[in-house]
Amino acid sequence: MADKNLRNVVKYLENAPANSHQAQQNRQKKNDRRHQDALNHDKPTDLKHL
Repeated sequence: MADKNLRNVVKYLENAPANSHQAQQNRQKKNDRRHQDALNHDKPTDLKHL
């Protein structure tokens, strides 16, 4: 098993942008995931059947 600190460094290096365009693309992906997650959890509970 790899050292926890080493795993964190690898995660950072995988996500570290090379330039501003890539940084913007990473932010957009993150925002898209958050938006989709919000849509998925924005359904009211159906209690009419009770």
